[in-house]
Amino acid sequence: MLVTVWLANRLRSFLILMIVAFFFSFAMDPPVKRLASRGWRRGVATGFVMASLFVISVVILFSVGRLLLNQAAQLAEQAPQLIRSATDSINDIFGTDLDPDGLSQTVAHADLPVRDIASNIAGGALTITGALIALIFNFFTMALFAFYLTADGPRVRRAVCSVLPPKKQQVVLNVWEIAIEKTGGYLYSRLLLAAISALFGWAAFTLIGVPYAIALGLWLGLTSEFIPTIGTYLGGALPALIALIDSPASALLVVVYITIYQQVENYFLSPRITAHTMSLHPAVAFGSVIVGGTVAGGVGALLALPAAAIGQAIATTYVRRHEVIEADMVEEDAPHPSSEGRRTLQERFKRTPRESGG
Repeated sequence: MLVTVWLANRLRSFLILMIVAFFFSFAMDPPVKRLASRGWRRGVATGFVMASLFVISVVILFSVGRLLLNQAAQLAEQAPQLIRSATDSINDIFGTDLDPDGLSQTVAHADLPVRDIASNIAGGALTITGALIALIFNFFTMALFAFYLTADGPRVRRAVCSVLPPKKQQVVLNVWEIAIEKTGGYLYSRLLLAAISALFGWAAFTLIGVPYAIALGLWLGLTSEFIPTIGTYLGGALPALIALIDSPASALLVVVYITIYQQVENYFLSPRITAHTMSLHPAVAFGSVIVGGTVAGGVGALLALPAAAIGQAIATTYVRRHEVIEADMVEEDAPHPSSEGRRTLQERFKRTPRESGG
């Protein structure tokens, strides 16, 4: 037991990569299976799906990265003007007498810690490079395992089932199928919602006059759909900040649009799109994200929702349920009943023996 715990701690990073590879292979299995049914070899189909996802990811990252660099340079150029505008607004609202030119010179002063921070960042370039190399190595390790788990999926499942008795083989195959269905459903429903959010975001930002509307729409769609709980706030903060550089009114319109669209998505789009793929109670989803983030960080938070959906589906399939007895504790409350309605409800559950036929 102690040896197992020691090995798990030592191999924690590798085990997380393997879990991510399994989830990724579950998500890729439906399109790979569809291509294989049309005559493609599973290895070629897996490579095609992975290459397509990689190209799409690189295009999105390049667009968003270019956006961030351009906006950072623009923000640095407009910093004195923004400070002057903010100072004038503060003076008008609170009746103060702040000097905007003095604040601008103070921010740009060479002895400020900002310069030290920049020097430290430059000095830590080697550390950042090393971390980036480790990240790339981990990514390709995960991708390699995901490729073989998907391309050799039937062979892997046959190898696992070969060491189990027939009854347990069926259970393992059922659980495997549920995992593929729920993970694939989660990913593709999120992608569809992200595409819709990006499309409407691009149109809204174009109408408002926010620069880089396409990149901002992609950023909003991806972050709001794939980052649990706080993704909407992260996705909306960047467009609002960029709009604020041009006009506070534009920033307000961006916030209003994101708020309205989020409500439309929560009440109309998301329930219909995810109804047949992954239906989780909000409390279960929120709790699973917290647990996943605590156990495995950001990766755990991202995988928490499909993992919870898989667990819920397995429990629904194999946990035996019983008929619930009639009791007040399990009856749903009526929505604000009147006194007459309340008396009728009480009479229904508290009949005399003569009235109930007893």
